[in-house]
Amino acid sequence: MGDTSALDCLLRLCQPDVRRYAFRHCLVSDVDDAVQEALLIVAYRLRTLRAVAAFSGWLFQIVRRECRRLEHRLFRFDPYDEEKMEAWLATSPDETIRLDLVSALESLPEHYREVILLRDFHEITIREIAARINLTVPATKSRLHRAREMMREYLLT
Repeated sequence: MGDTSALDCLLRLCQPDVRRYAFRHCLVSDVDDAVQEALLIVAYRLRTLRAVAAFSGWLFQIVRRECRRLEHRLFRFDPYDEEKMEAWLATSPDETIRLDLVSALESLPEHYREVILLRDFHEITIREIAARINLTVPATKSRLHRAREMMREYLLT
């Protein structure tokens, strides 16, 4: 069956890295579920790993798959349609919208909050943002897209 205390130690040691990775690849609401599922998969399938050196790549692949699986499940029901957004804007007082936007921004991890503030509030171009945060233009666009998804998720759930 294996050494359960060694497995427990391994899972405890890799959990912070798994969580950090999930924050970058999952919707905010899916991070805990992705971490839990990924660690369960590792616990059940660790014996199938053939090379110890491949562990981290294998682990992050599991997390990435779980993030995608959870995202696909969410978007089958697409709660983020434009009608829902328009209805929320039409029925909410301006002060409520402002407070909700501030809360949504504060809920973002720092690297997402930074890119959304630079683009949408300071109106800096994608190319300038990429240079400022030392990323490629495509990576910056991807980060901005994910930040906006997270904002929308926060506001509409």
